[in-house]
Amino acid sequence: MNFVTKIQHITFILVIPFFLLWAQDSFKEQFQLAKNFYAKENYFDAITELKRLLFFDNEEKYLFEANDLVGQCYKQGGKFSDAIRYFTLAEINAKYPERIYKEKIEIVRVNILRRTTQSAFRILNSLETDNRFKDKIDDINYWRGWAYIFSDDWENAAATFAKIDSAYQLQKLTEKVNNELYSVGFAKAISYIIPGAGQIYTGEYLSGFISLGWNVLWGYYTVKAFAADRIFDGVMIANFLFLRFYRGNLQNAENFAEEKNLEISNEALRYLQNEYDGLKP
Repeated sequence: MNFVTKIQHITFILVIPFFLLWAQDSFKEQFQLAKNFYAKENYFDAITELKRLLFFDNEEKYLFEANDLVGQCYKQGGKFSDAIRYFTLAEINAKYPERIYKEKIEIVRVNILRRTTQSAFRILNSLETDNRFKDKIDDINYWRGWAYIFSDDWENAAATFAKIDSAYQLQKLTEKVNNELYSVGFAKAISYIIPGAGQIYTGEYLSGFISLGWNVLWGYYTVKAFAADRIFDGVMIANFLFLRFYRGNLQNAENFAEEKNLEISNEALRYLQNEYDGLKP
């Protein structure tokens, strides 16, 4: 090896560490730039920088942080399937149980938002049986309660929040909503017995009394026709008038109960979105 070759070799050995250090500093700056974009809600540019970082980071030092932040960007942009994909990549590259738990909860939260709550429940159930996360039971129940809310199961939501001392506000809210909800089955059942009763039960008094009046009227004419041996008239009135209004009464009772329940649920969700200060999906 001649003198020039030796000098080149020594120079290469000395330069490489500085180059690697510069590259890592560059990656750190790039990740910070992406975080700044995220903080300013410039999610597109944040994702661009993070994907560039993931491509060039040969030592894979930012696999967890970058994938997690890409997932957050997609979540904020309403791209829920993409968010879950990157949260899953972050989970795969998580080295510590705390980080694994964090990403699983992020996936749960996205599933709650897009109302794929069965997937959320499966993940929460698996976390509950994982010995690494025995100290996370309250947190698991907290997100399970939210999953019940987005499933419109306010009764189970209230029962779940009741297990958490710090979730008293959510417990009271969900109990209140559950008590205010109308029973669709009951509304329909009482309308079978007394036409219009289901509408009256849901507070639609005018509709209920009108329905009752029409059913009584056509029921009276049906009975009167059969009593006078006008069988054809009785059959026609029964089939085309009485039964029409009777079936409409049942359908209206069901529809009114469902509509009122939707209003109650949406009002509660608006409150949670705008007024509740705790963690939300």
